[in-house]
Amino acid sequence: QVRLVESGGGLVQAGGSLRLSCAASGSIFGINAMGWYRQAPGKQRELVADITSGGRTNYADSVKGRFTISRDNGKNWHLQMNSLKPEDTAVYYCWGWGFWGQGTQVTVSS
Repeated sequence: QVRLVESGGGLVQAGGSLRLSCAASGSIFGINAMGWYRQAPGKQRELVADITSGGRTNYADSVKGRFTISRDNGKNWHLQMNSLKPEDTAVYYCWGWGFWGQGTQVTVSS
């Protein structure tokens, strides 16, 4: 069993920045692929960014150049979000080892 806990969400004005963090605990062995997803009201959950065990990153087109995924070690990773837009408003979830975090709300006001 793996437990993921997100932190860092909140309310920010358009053009601002937020940094999300995910901390993993439990039965974790080695470095695995990790990711961030988001779900806006009335929409499906979508991939925002992920990072492979080898460190290769992948981003949704809508966030390229504005968001950066990073990893401290095998148990903690982050999503730096700059130049935020109202359309980035959503609940953000971290994912790893087949498990999901509980989600953290990000709200961007215009």
